[in-house]
Amino acid sequence: MVGAILTQNTNWRNVSAAIMRLRNARLLNPRKMLENSRKIPNLIRPAGFYRTKSRYLKSFVSYYVHNYAGRTKDISKIKTPQLRKELLTIKGIGPETADSILLYALGKRVFVVDAYTRRILSRHNLIAIDDPYGKIQRNIQHNLPANTKLYNEFHALLVKTGKEYCKKNDPLCSTCPLGTMLPYTG
Repeated sequence: MVGAILTQNTNWRNVSAAIMRLRNARLLNPRKMLENSRKIPNLIRPAGFYRTKSRYLKSFVSYYVHNYAGRTKDISKIKTPQLRKELLTIKGIGPETADSILLYALGKRVFVVDAYTRRILSRHNLIAIDDPYGKIQRNIQHNLPANTKLYNEFHALLVKTGKEYCKKNDPLCSTCPLGTMLPYTG
């Protein structure tokens, strides 16, 4: 859950470094994080935007401890639509971050739409780059079996393809494994 918040506008390598610093300081526990919130900004500095992200973390952890005693088993019991709605009320948590928490931390059946998803699907004429998040997510979820493991793997493959081939600038279209895919005509 911490990783989903810290990964906003940065890469996972930097997030990993920040999480390792939190772990080494023994602050990956929600209650300890709240009790030591003044230490958080310096510890998460590698993730960038550390002042803003520390406020977002504090908001999330306060919610998590207050509503679910900081226990994954308690928050996991909540139905996905209700929990997503709750998460979206927390400052700093938008659809992508909420869905990352739901999918990766809680094993809920939701697909995460990120910049790689948008870039790849729009370059293959499956979506418009500026389509709303919910529309893209619904289209993907409608066309894939409702399976958490599949959503997780498919998203991971899109991220890998986006990083290695479908780069923002200078994409490697001629060697992309999706290069022979026909545009969507539906």
